[in-house]
Amino acid sequence: MTKIVFMGTPDFSVPVLRQIIHDGFEVIGVVTQPDRPVGRKKVLTPPPVKVEALKHGIPVFQPEKIRQEEELAKILLLQPDLIVTAAFGQILPRKLLDAPKFGCINVHASLLPELRGGAPIHYAIIQGKKKTGVTIMYMVEKLDAGDMLTSVEVPITEDDNVGTLHEKLSAAGSKLLSETLPLLLAGRLTPKPQNEVEATFAANIKREQEQIIWDKTGEEIYNHIRGLNPWPVAFTTLEGQVIKIWRAQKTVGLKGQEPGTILKIDSDGFTVSTGNETAIKIIELQPSGKTKMLAEQFLRGAGSKISAGSRLGE
Repeated sequence: MTKIVFMGTPDFSVPVLRQIIHDGFEVIGVVTQPDRPVGRKKVLTPPPVKVEALKHGIPVFQPEKIRQEEELAKILLLQPDLIVTAAFGQILPRKLLDAPKFGCINVHASLLPELRGGAPIHYAIIQGKKKTGVTIMYMVEKLDAGDMLTSVEVPITEDDNVGTLHEKLSAAGSKLLSETLPLLLAGRLTPKPQNEVEATFAANIKREQEQIIWDKTGEEIYNHIRGLNPWPVAFTTLEGQVIKIWRAQKTVGLKGQEPGTILKIDSDGFTVSTGNETAIKIIELQPSGKTKMLAEQFLRGAGSKISAGSRLGE
């Protein structure tokens, strides 16, 4: 039986691990990131992959840096036939890449060479793409740059956000891996090099990227909002206070209005001007220090004083 070491960390990785187990492979170890403090109370929380691995009695390793000799030695002692990674979060050292008989492969949530990096799902939506997908590739000592084995396309709808697309891609990646592993182990796949000229990158989202720039077009702002929902969530400011914008709609705006101006207030939300004639209607938001709420709740409470002509983003 093929012995596999699986490496992954977030929710995206869990269905992939489950699929490997379901398909009858022997998972001899799981490598994931260390437990991290989560939430306002900073509760030390295990990664989702660790939780799943322990359910199946699989040994778990949590190196801060897998390149450290002591941590690396623990993995090498397992003598895996194959290493499978999915959103692990670290580049593997050459010594580890060369160890397994069948090499190291990665399940990546984009159609490579597009969107290499840690946030491909976010950028696919932010950039307004109509499709993305999953690519399974060999790993090398360079970010998501290895030869490709298989891939599958996944359409992006106008209503998708990071959460919904995350679920679609995780399911697609699990299915693709299930189809790929037997072919790989039988030597029936021909790796295809990536075209470096076509490579684009999706680095982890920084705080300054979360802020809504109202000078952009309504289409760009709409994609920005859904491309950061449900994490880390886009934000703007109103009267000096930060407001997270969870959900919005595109609607018709008015000519000549300064971007960020509240144009209209309805019972279920308020409409904001942008850099073109497509306005944004805020449907769900989260004032600073509060839980998220529908805009209609906000307008009955803390937002009852805002009016047409108020400006966001100042």
